[in-house]
Amino acid sequence: MPYILSIDQGTSSSRTILFNQNAEPICTHQVEIHQFYPQQDYVEQNPVEILNSQLESAQTVLRNAKIDNKELISIGITNQRETTIIWNKKTGKAIYNAIVWQDQRTKAYCQTIDESTKKTIHKKTGLIVDPYFSATKIKWILDTVPEARKMANNNELLFGTVDCWLVWNLSKGSYHITDVSNASRTMLFNINTLEWDTDLLELFDIPKSILPNVVASSGKLAQTDPSIFGISIPIGSMIGDQQAALFGQTCFDAGMIKNTYGTGCFMLMNTGKKAKLSENGLLTTIAWKIGNETSYALEGSIFMAGAAIKWLRDQLQLIKDASETESLAYSVENNGGVIVIPAFSGLGAPYWNADVNGTVLGLTLGTNKAHIVRATLESIAYRTKDILSIMEKESGTQLTKLSADGGAANNQFLMQFQSDLLNIPVQLSSHNEITALGAAYLAGIAAGIWDIEQIKKIHQISQTYQPKMKKNESKQLYQAWLKAVKKHLSI
Repeated sequence: MPYILSIDQGTSSSRTILFNQNAEPICTHQVEIHQFYPQQDYVEQNPVEILNSQLESAQTVLRNAKIDNKELISIGITNQRETTIIWNKKTGKAIYNAIVWQDQRTKAYCQTIDESTKKTIHKKTGLIVDPYFSATKIKWILDTVPEARKMANNNELLFGTVDCWLVWNLSKGSYHITDVSNASRTMLFNINTLEWDTDLLELFDIPKSILPNVVASSGKLAQTDPSIFGISIPIGSMIGDQQAALFGQTCFDAGMIKNTYGTGCFMLMNTGKKAKLSENGLLTTIAWKIGNETSYALEGSIFMAGAAIKWLRDQLQLIKDASETESLAYSVENNGGVIVIPAFSGLGAPYWNADVNGTVLGLTLGTNKAHIVRATLESIAYRTKDILSIMEKESGTQLTKLSADGGAANNQFLMQFQSDLLNIPVQLSSHNEITALGAAYLAGIAAGIWDIEQIKKIHQISQTYQPKMKKNESKQLYQAWLKAVKKHLSI
């Protein structure tokens, strides 16, 4: 039987899942990795730990699954995006820790970029100027690490996001590549021409020689060195984690959308074969490239989702476990007039106010903890509708369903309320590890065991929430939310 090995290198852990030809997970193993915070706004990881933890995870899966490695026909790789690593091409050693996507050390530099240049960057990359993306991280390393700039100019250094770092090491330095989805998160890649942009490289003073070759998200992309798994295995896919989740949810057509309910919410809408630039702060990104066809997506982020539930548990101590929120929300008929605005890190699109704080409105002597818990869950659904409304408007596409995944998607109250508020079905996949599944699907396409139509047939939905609330009722609730946010922003 042919097997696909899916490597999912995330921010907090390295995970590997072995899938069979029916896209069923056979064996999985996860290894946690550490983050370091050398000073305020700095978030780093050890590149060697990233690599070794992923190798440990993969080798443990193969050992526990007890399959012949010759049955592995393809490897799929998905990864935390934007995280930046620069290493010596001769020694293979990183010259500095991996600067993680959450890192904000280049915030002051980003603020020095003028508005005209920001518009040019947005037009070329689909991104807004922010420390989040790789470009300013690369510049910081080259400008700060002793001899780094000189070494880069002498063609002695290589840059890569985590996917690139893994493939380079899995192939013992034979392949220095990244896929279009990860390249589109660097703020150096022109998403219209599908090339590294000369003007942007000059702007950030980054030599092109350190950049990887850009390849499709699926195909015969590379080969592992025989010393890694005993034989050489094709690497059939590389894709950023949120794009992988979009593919894993089988959102193959324009207008299809997924929302990952994690610490925050990451929403991606497939916009088809043409990049659509946002006027409301959404990101335009490459979803994937298969063969010669490139698909694009709009992306919106909600800063607080699961983090708001954690706030209920750790700070307010209203619950001991996140699972309690569901029964508490159902224990009251409504929110009792309480509205929670979870702006603990400001409010993103469409409000874009970084200075506003979170608040709880509508408290009375009749308010109990169940009302606050319910209102907090509702706030996640309200913020999702905020973003989805923009996506519908900017894409010109009417949403017909929402594919949901992530930890908070297991909360039945939240998913039902989300369906009611959007007045569309909310679907949950039968697979928990949707990101790894997306990478496996793409690797399977490269290996020739699946095509898009076959994937649609084997992909299974575990649960569908249908809207039950009357349209005028959900409309009134959302209008009350908008009124509360407007009032809070004016204070």
